[in-house]
Amino acid sequence: MELSWVEISKSALTHNIKTFRKLIGKGKVLGVAVKANAYGHGMVEVAKVFLKAGADYLCVNAVFEAEELRKAGIKSPILIMGYTPLSDLKKVVQMKADLIVYNEETIKALGKLDKKVNVHLKIETGNHRQGITLDDLPKVSKDLKKYKKIQVAGISTHFANLEDRINHQYALYQLKQFKKAIHLIEADGHAPHFLHCASSAAAILLPEAHFNFVRIGIGAYGLWPSEKTEKAAARAGINITLKPALTWKSVVAQVKEVKKDSLIGYGCTYQMPKDGRIAVIPVGYYDGYVRALSGRASVIIRGKRAPVIGRVCMNLIMVNITHIPDVKLEDEVILLGKGITAEELGEWSKTINYEVTTRIGERILRSIVN
Repeated sequence: MELSWVEISKSALTHNIKTFRKLIGKGKVLGVAVKANAYGHGMVEVAKVFLKAGADYLCVNAVFEAEELRKAGIKSPILIMGYTPLSDLKKVVQMKADLIVYNEETIKALGKLDKKVNVHLKIETGNHRQGITLDDLPKVSKDLKKYKKIQVAGISTHFANLEDRINHQYALYQLKQFKKAIHLIEADGHAPHFLHCASSAAAILLPEAHFNFVRIGIGAYGLWPSEKTEKAAARAGINITLKPALTWKSVVAQVKEVKKDSLIGYGCTYQMPKDGRIAVIPVGYYDGYVRALSGRASVIIRGKRAPVIGRVCMNLIMVNITHIPDVKLEDEVILLGKGITAEELGEWSKTINYEVTTRIGERILRSIVN
C-alpha cells in the first residue's frame, strides 16, 4: 500500500490540450512542456496523454528527460530547451531530438559530429537567461553556415513578465526584438521553419505571439500561469476553462484523543484549545509537503477541511479532526485537489502553483485516472 500517491485526470489533460488547440487555431504546432517530471504530474504517463490529445512536440529541459521519453517508446518530436553539456550532444543526435542553442561552443561541437541535427536558436530579448543577443546574432549565423548538417529549424525566445502584469508593454517590446532577430537570421540566408515564443500566458493573451509554434506549460495541466493572467483574459473577453488534473492523496495513519492544552509536534508550536482528536498523516517535507505549510494548510478528510497543526515533519503531519466524526485508520486524505487548490497551497507556503506541483516527490506513485 502506498502512503501517498498522485492521481492524474486524463479527461482534464485532454480538455486542456483541446482548449489550447482551439485557442491557437489550425495549422500551428502545439508544443507542451513536460520538463521537471511534467510539472510534477509524471512525465511519461502525461506525455502519452498529451500526444493522443493532439500535441505535436514534447518540450523538456534536459537530455535525461528526452532519453526517458525515447526509452518509453515515444517517437514524437522532442525539443530540449535547457543546457546540454557538450559531452551529451552525441546522445541528442542519436535520439533525433531538436536542441535549443545559444552559444558558439555548442555549435562547434555539433559541427564536429558531422551529423544531421535540428537546432532552435534562443534569442535574448529581455529575460536575460539563455539567449543570443541581437549584437551577437550575425556572428552566430556565420558560424552556423560552416556546418551544412546543422539545420536551423527554429528561432525562439521567452517572455520575462507576461504572467506578472496586466499591462503587457514589456512583452510587446520583447516581441519587437524577436521580430528583429527573425529578420536578421532570414536575411542572412537561413530559413527556420518554426518561430516560437508563446508560453501558456502568451497563448491566451497575445495572439500576435503565436507565430506557427506555441509551446505551453502550466496551462496544459489545468493551472493558470497567474491570477493576473486569468484577470487579463476575463477583461479581454477570452472565456476559457482550464481543468486542474492533479490530485494528491494520503491516508490516516493514526487517530488519537488529545486533552486540552496538549502540545502538538516539534517545537510545541500548537496547543489544543480543548479536548479533541487529531489524525496523523504519513506525508511530510521529504515528499514535497513543505515545512512552510506548518500551521497554515488544511487537508480534506471525509469531505471536510482539517487544519494542519504543529510543524510539518520530514515524513508526517498532524491535523485537527475534532470537528469530523467517525474518522478511521486508513481513511483517504486529500492533500491537493478536489477542494484544495495548488494556488491555495502556494499562498500558504508563499510560493506559486508551479512549484507546488513540481516539488511533489518523484518517488511518489503517479497514475492516470479518468
